Amino acid sequence: MTDTQGRFVWYELMTTDTAAAKAFYGKVVGWGTQDMPMPGMTYTMFTAGETPMGGLLTLPEEAHKMGAPPHWIGYVAVDDVDASASRAGQLGGSVIVPPTDIPEVGRFAIISDPQAATIALFKSKTSDASAPPAPGTPGRTGWHELLAVDWQKAFTFYSALFGWQKLDAVDIGPMGTYQLFGKGSEPTGGMFNKPAEVPVPFWLYYFNVGDIDAAGGRVKDAGGQILMGPMQVPGGDWIIQGMDPQGAMFALVGSKP
Repeated sequence: MTDTQGRFVWYELMTTDTAAAKAFYGKVVGWGTQDMPMPGMTYTMFTAGETPMGGLLTLPEEAHKMGAPPHWIGYVAVDDVDASASRAGQLGGSVIVPPTDIPEVGRFAIISDPQAATIALFKSKTSDASAPPAPGTPGRTGWHELLAVDWQKAFTFYSALFGWQKLDAVDIGPMGTYQLFGKGSEPTGGMFNKPAEVPVPFWLYYFNVGDIDAAGGRVKDAGGQILMGPMQVPGGDWIIQGMDPQGAMFALVGSKP
């Protein structure tokens, strides 16, 4: 396996208004944008400084008609997209978008885990194995969180698929256990059983913003909603969970000045 196997390497927002999303995340997180014309569409890259960190595209009409809301999806590096998609099916998941080539870029597939949370698989055409950004790097993704129906069964699936390992477990009271995971000793995310009022399991991505109070103000000023926070979490960071003006869930992680 390569060093990137099982690592989140890209993030993508599918939304109903790309121009509005550019403005919102530019103001809130500080991202720049770079449009990439493609046959039949324009693909926009979000950039943190000079570094591309994610993509933006219009939510497909067929997905919108089926009731899919605007949403973020994370891409996890794998050594073989076809084999990993097949393995996901063997483990009880489903293949939503079959393995597909992106000319000059790589190969991807979109899958759902056995509890219907979606995630993407990716294999780059290049041998780029750059190190992950330092923790807290502004504009980069600082945490990955799965709200599951049964986190223990979900972990079994992802561990078998990506090689993730259990790290610390945090008691979160009536909500049970918050299980940290990663590859090696550095945690990259956590998973727990979703509250009953959350209708479906999903992945939530936390973007680094520095001053959390200032970022919360920018969310409101830009027309977004704060659903939870600011709240301090173990380790000292502060988080906000929110919804952008088009209805996509996102989260921010930062500090108090």
